[in-house]
Amino acid sequence: MSKSSRSFVLIISLIIFFAQTSAVTAQKESAESKKEKVGSKLLLWRPVNISEQNLLLGPGGEEFSPDLSNITFIKDVKGGHSTKYHIKDGAGREWVAKISDEAQSETAAVRLIWALGYKSEINYLVPELTIPGKGTFKNVRLEARPANIDRQENWSWTSNPFLKTDEFQGLIIMMAFLNNWDLKTVNNIVLYDTERNESQYVVSDLGVAFGKLGSNGIPIFWRIGRSRNDPVDYSQSRFVKGVKDDRLELVYNGKSPAIFNNITVAQARWLTDLLVQLSDEQISDAFRAANYSPEDIKLLTEEVKDRINELSKATKQTEAKN
Repeated sequence: MSKSSRSFVLIISLIIFFAQTSAVTAQKESAESKKEKVGSKLLLWRPVNISEQNLLLGPGGEEFSPDLSNITFIKDVKGGHSTKYHIKDGAGREWVAKISDEAQSETAAVRLIWALGYKSEINYLVPELTIPGKGTFKNVRLEARPANIDRQENWSWTSNPFLKTDEFQGLIIMMAFLNNWDLKTVNNIVLYDTERNESQYVVSDLGVAFGKLGSNGIPIFWRIGRSRNDPVDYSQSRFVKGVKDDRLELVYNGKSPAIFNNITVAQARWLTDLLVQLSDEQISDAFRAANYSPEDIKLLTEEVKDRINELSKATKQTEAKN
């Protein structure tokens, strides 16, 4: 073998060696990361005092409100319907800024979900925000990236630790309640809280809420007629279809329709008992926090109340029959 051939073989051998070493290291780090979560508490929902939930400030409260005195652009965030930027505020906290027609609807939807006890992202709606090098934007949703939260894998509507539980079935109902037609795995995420040793199962993207579902339930064609963040469309759409054989039937034309097929009346009642604890002011505060107009706040608040009443009526009627 010539000298040049031996050198070539040596180089290839070294490349293979370092590639294998890197792979082993990556596997070890992945295993260690999973090892850290062994014994962590898995959470989708926890009981809260609903009447004391502040829907104007949301899950982050006043203490986590963004400091807009100095905004630093970090990077573009790729993927999805909306324009998103990773930024840092004046307090050094990091956020993902969403700039689109989904900003208002997601801000309000997160608050309603969180108010019932479901784990959620921390977000705020900023009426106007200037991001250096990118521009000045209206109605920007800021979603927190806290230092103690490790963003883990996506979770599926059909495979997770909470299947068939009251809280999971309640969450499914809430997706129809909000007219969230975009139920796909990539929109769900496990947030690992390193301080509490909790793995929190969260619906991370609720941006298509408060619009209209597709016009039919046919695969692919359900997309026809759908909308997002349209209070008039939301107020004119249907929610509860009825009750049949002790199963709640909901109007839902969107992704993952099969998950709505086996919701018992008792599970619907469990959620209803939470929803009825929300005051009119709390419901309105969710929409005030999202910078909706007074007219839209009134319209959306009335529709949310109507949907709570629909659920309550359907479940109470069935209880009376039994």
